[in-house]
Amino acid sequence: MFLSVFDLFKVGVGPSSSHTMGPMVAGARFLELLRAAPFQARGLRASLHGSLAFTGKGHATDRATILGLAGFTPETMDREAADAALAANRDTLLLHPEGLGPLRFDPAADLVFDYDRPLPGHANGMILMATDSQGDVIGRETYYSIGGGFVLTEAELAETAAERRSDASSNVPYPFATAAEMLAMAAQSGLSIAHMKLANERMFRNTAQIDAGLSRIWQVMRDCMERGLAVQGTLPGGLNIRRRAHGIHQALLAERGQNLTAPHVINDWMSTYAMAVNEENAAGGQVVTAPTNGAAGVMPAVIRYWLDHVPGASERDLGMFLLTAAAVGGLVKHNASISGAEAGCQAEVGSASAMAAAGLAAVLGGTPMQVENAAEIALEHHLGMTCDPVAGLVQVPCIERNGLGAIKAVSAASLSLRGDGTHFVPLDAAIETMRQTGRDMSEKYKETSLGGLAVNVPNC
Repeated sequence: MFLSVFDLFKVGVGPSSSHTMGPMVAGARFLELLRAAPFQARGLRASLHGSLAFTGKGHATDRATILGLAGFTPETMDREAADAALAANRDTLLLHPEGLGPLRFDPAADLVFDYDRPLPGHANGMILMATDSQGDVIGRETYYSIGGGFVLTEAELAETAAERRSDASSNVPYPFATAAEMLAMAAQSGLSIAHMKLANERMFRNTAQIDAGLSRIWQVMRDCMERGLAVQGTLPGGLNIRRRAHGIHQALLAERGQNLTAPHVINDWMSTYAMAVNEENAAGGQVVTAPTNGAAGVMPAVIRYWLDHVPGASERDLGMFLLTAAAVGGLVKHNASISGAEAGCQAEVGSASAMAAAGLAAVLGGTPMQVENAAEIALEHHLGMTCDPVAGLVQVPCIERNGLGAIKAVSAASLSLRGDGTHFVPLDAAIETMRQTGRDMSEKYKETSLGGLAVNVPNC
């Protein structure tokens, strides 16, 4: 099993990797189909199903779908150009994707939120259609946004399930598909988890490309955090949630150096770093999936804590942190899920916390067994966490939840390093438990805003 660090950590836009980035990617993929089709499309339609329908408006899924069908992609999207394209579509009811000419698309009629008919493959399903000059459908494809910005067609989803059942190995030196295999390969090779992951990555990219890619991941993470720490005001969406990261950060800076500062204030630093990222995400800013947008603040917050507050920390070890975290994230995605719509927030913030705990344990000198233990502790103590965003917005409880995920990650890493790596519950068991819990969890607690805080807190 191989999932690249650059697939898990993707540069994109907020507020949601599955509900914003995914539909945009699906739209761009559908355009590629149309460019290669033997027919000439004259119009486009889209229907959103499951969680994409229920919380799509709060997650800007309608906007993302239109932009995807206009030819925009998350990584390269220019905000002003996107706004101009949306305004032009409102005025003309046309989209102008490159190489296809003007295509009719009336958002009021051609973008359907289907609340009654979930698609069978995944909670985040959508159908994109091409029409002729008479308005008849002449081409269609079903896409599933499976979390973290990953998008699969119906056929690709079935193929992925078949590969998982067959336990097919990837053409890489260390194709671990479970944590047990990862530890066995580490013991046999004498390599760290990060070094095994790096060897796998080198099958597809050279060292310079890997180093540059990892540096860019951290740069985008840090830039996002700095914007979040600098900006004040109210988040969009109608809940009138006030940005808090800037104010808390200023207070912490003012308190720095005071002899009577309580030790637990370090938690406020971590929370503020995470909240800054997720406030930017909620505002539609540029973020890195880690492994998703909704959990994008955990990893940067723990990295920033390590770099700025731990003696001896150095950015030269960032690659070790990110590669180790990606190894754990790949195991979670392969064997369970990183999608809140599929398994609740345990799959998003829980996965992010496990990844961050593993990365921190690695750069603090942990053995592979201690790294695996750190990830297990962090994930175990997120099991059962629901995804119940108020008003379908990635704001409450999502922003604060990232801060607590970062704190748990640091605690998990610290606890694991106090032992020798032996522990009772294996990481594989925690991942499988998360999968089973997600399967059994009521749909109203899986990013539909039909239960939990979403129905018990006033939305205005």
